[in-house]
Amino acid sequence: MAKNDWKERLSMVYSTNPDFKPFNDNEPEQTTLPPSQQNLRVMHDKRNRGGKTVTLITGFVGNNEDLKELGKMLKNRCGVGGTVKDEEIVIQGAFAEKIVLILSDLGYKVKRSGG
Repeated sequence: MAKNDWKERLSMVYSTNPDFKPFNDNEPEQTTLPPSQQNLRVMHDKRNRGGKTVTLITGFVGNNEDLKELGKMLKNRCGVGGTVKDEEIVIQGAFAEKIVLILSDLGYKVKRSGG
């Protein structure tokens, strides 16, 4: 059976930019640093959230799967909802102190930021 090149280009984006480099699925994913080398920041945030307080965890270096797994574990330990987007974990409610303790116990370097 002949190879169908057009099927591979279905999701291709064309650009007139001479410096444009198409996304390559074969690029290696970023490796996740061990917890002792992570520098995480935990802060409260109310901006653009309808007056509701959330706890943000930023500074994670690694692939998205590990970030989502950490976010899921923090949501379970706090007993609340949340999400992982834009390379940060968003936990509903004011749980900064609790999250700092949880992450410290797991071996992460954590700082409490203002916010």
